[in-house]
Amino acid sequence: METGPISAHEALGRLKAKKLDKAVAVRINGEARDLSTVIDAEAVVEPICVDEEEGLDILRHSTSHVMAMAVTSLFPEAKVTIGPSIENGFYYDFDYERPFKEEDLSAIEEKMKEIVKADIPFVREEVPGSEAIAFFERRKENYKVELIRDLGAETVSLYTNGDFTDLCRGPHIPSTGKVKAFQLMKVAGAYWRGDERNAMLSRIYGVAFADQKALRLHLKRLEEARKRNHVRLGAQLELFSTHEEIGGGMIVWHPKGALLRHLLEQYEIDEHLSRGYELVRGPQLLKTDLWKKSGHFENYREHMYFTTIDEQSYGIKPMNCLAHMLIYKSKIRSYRHLPKRYFELGTVHRHERSGVLNGLLRVREFTQDDAHIICTPEQLNGEIKGVLDFVKDVMGMFGFDYELEISTRPEKSIGTDEDWEQATEALVTAVRENDLSYEINEGDGAFYGPKIDVKLQDALGRKWQCATIQCDFALPERFDLVYIDKDGQRRRPAMIHRVILGAIERFIGVLIEHFAGAFPVWLAPVQATILTVTDRNVPWGERLQGRLREAGLRISADFRNEKLGLKVREAQLQKIPYMLIVGDREGEQEGLTPRLRSGKNLSFMNAGEFIDLVREERNHGR
Repeated sequence: METGPISAHEALGRLKAKKLDKAVAVRINGEARDLSTVIDAEAVVEPICVDEEEGLDILRHSTSHVMAMAVTSLFPEAKVTIGPSIENGFYYDFDYERPFKEEDLSAIEEKMKEIVKADIPFVREEVPGSEAIAFFERRKENYKVELIRDLGAETVSLYTNGDFTDLCRGPHIPSTGKVKAFQLMKVAGAYWRGDERNAMLSRIYGVAFADQKALRLHLKRLEEARKRNHVRLGAQLELFSTHEEIGGGMIVWHPKGALLRHLLEQYEIDEHLSRGYELVRGPQLLKTDLWKKSGHFENYREHMYFTTIDEQSYGIKPMNCLAHMLIYKSKIRSYRHLPKRYFELGTVHRHERSGVLNGLLRVREFTQDDAHIICTPEQLNGEIKGVLDFVKDVMGMFGFDYELEISTRPEKSIGTDEDWEQATEALVTAVRENDLSYEINEGDGAFYGPKIDVKLQDALGRKWQCATIQCDFALPERFDLVYIDKDGQRRRPAMIHRVILGAIERFIGVLIEHFAGAFPVWLAPVQATILTVTDRNVPWGERLQGRLREAGLRISADFRNEKLGLKVREAQLQKIPYMLIVGDREGEQEGLTPRLRSGKNLSFMNAGEFIDLVREERNHGR
């Protein structure tokens, strides 16, 4: 459009843009800018509204500035560092003489509300880098000075609200009054720039939404998430624990948790065998020379542990692929032998920073349902499709929806450009031919090949990355993997690295939260518990327990001389699918009265009928 110098907001008004009242910023020729931006030439102008992802992200980033303004008003000695938007909200890191406390949040929130009510404009200014450095030096904001120097830019942009000025690329909302719905959530420690060698800062987290209704819905979901928290439920259900005496990121599996894990792993083994995989197993320690050959030492060693035995350096495996390739190399392979699908429930160790460890979701020792498919290049498309079908079947059984993301070549990588192009094209083609949608995640592939990440969605709509499919031409080259083709020529195979559930620990953590601890019957460590009404019912309860166990059911019993109501409540807290009430009638007629964990009571039945009921539900669920 043609226009004289006008603001972007005025330009939108002339265009009679839809939902103009919801605009928080603007796209000028595709670039996000402030609504106050002056347009002095022909341009394509589009609104960025608060009800779209980019607009909400701008609102949240602006809210982090409002919080920083409030903090520096209440705590003038606090130094500001960085404050980005994140999923559902924002955070800001501060350097203060003491860590901020949960008790500080209410005062900061009140000050933020005052700032919002004052409707203070966000004013953008571009200044020379040297001038910005001098400005922040006068304010003793050394973190901002460091950031500007690292940028090395001739000019930088600053945003000012009243007497608060921050270094920021922008854009921002027009004024603080646009902030409608927010809440501060928690405080935490964070190292400057994520480096534990740097200063420990105080991080304040908050959430922000376009309106109060969306905020209330989010807080309701958070409350439900707290109820489903796998660490809390893991203790309540007696599944697992962690211990400072053992060390961070190491899981201790209790009897019911170990049984749950066994059931999941047995399901995995059965599924893999039925799909033509072969079980293998590699050692925990491999010589460091082998990790150098694979490229892990150069590209991944910060995540590895090493030890020395008889003056020889060994690496504790973070991945299972090396042993699988050596199995393949143990004999000459013909094209008629391919594909080879090697599967291992392989325990690996990876060095994770203590600050990111989180129950089962981020650990240092974990077991992967890891497989490596070695095939001809011609078989690659069909094998990737086969893995995608495998993922679909398994995720469907657990009730997970999911989406796909294809991650491309990172900066640190091995292999030729041709290998990477061929591997990436193989993944993209297989996904398209399976009629699946996907997003591209630039530069986040493994160092040896691109990958498909499967982001599953749980009962609360949260996304979790579990399954991964990686295509690799680099390691077969480094380990000189070959097969003999139909013309008797030596050829190089392709290799697929893939996991379906991913880390068993992580997947169990996701399952706990997805099901809120109420596992389906086939997976429940205890499928039913026998609850006696009085001591005289114990003999029949004991015989019933034996009969049900002989039938393959996983049964517990509570024969204590306690009130039935107490026993029922405790069993419900344990999320046991069935409670089998045994009183005088049940003893006389040698039967039972089942009660579901939902509270629903079923009719009296004999042991055989209950066994058939559980088997039917178990088989249907699996």
